[in-house]
Amino acid sequence: MDFLIDYGYIGVFIAAFLAATVLPLSSEAVLAGILLAGASYWPCMIAATLGNFLGAMTCYWVGLIGKIEWIEKYLKINMDKLLNIQNWLKGKGAWIGFFAFLPLVGDFIVVGLGLMRANLWITAISVLLGKSVRYWLWIELVFKAKGAF
Repeated sequence: MDFLIDYGYIGVFIAAFLAATVLPLSSEAVLAGILLAGASYWPCMIAATLGNFLGAMTCYWVGLIGKIEWIEKYLKINMDKLLNIQNWLKGKGAWIGFFAFLPLVGDFIVVGLGLMRANLWITAISVLLGKSVRYWLWIELVFKAKGAF
C-alpha cells in the first residue's frame, strides 16, 4: 500500500475505488498514511468518498447487468450470500444503499440493489451519503489521534 500513499490524493482515490470493488484493500490505511504525511482534509475527503462511491456504483452496475458469472468472477461474491442479502433487501428500498460502507456486507447490498433494479438515483444518493459519513468519521478519528501524539 506504500505505493498508493506515494501517489497522494490519486492514491487515496484508487485505494478507495478498489476497496469498494474487487480487492480486499484497506482504503482507510492509505487515507491515514496520506493524512499523517500532512495532506489536506478536504482533498482527502473528496478523493476517498468519490473513489469509494464510484467503486460501489460499479458493483451496482454489475448487479444491474445481472450476469451471475461476472458477479462471481470479478466481484468474488458468493451467490448464496448474495441471494440471502437480496431476500433481506426486499421491501427495504434503495435507501438501504446508505449501509454500503459496512464491511463484509456492503458490496452485497449494492450488487443486490443492482440485481433488484432499485432506483438508480436514490441508490446513488444513499450510497454517497453513507460513504461520506464513513470517511468523515475516519478522517476526524485520524486527526484526533494525530493531535493526541
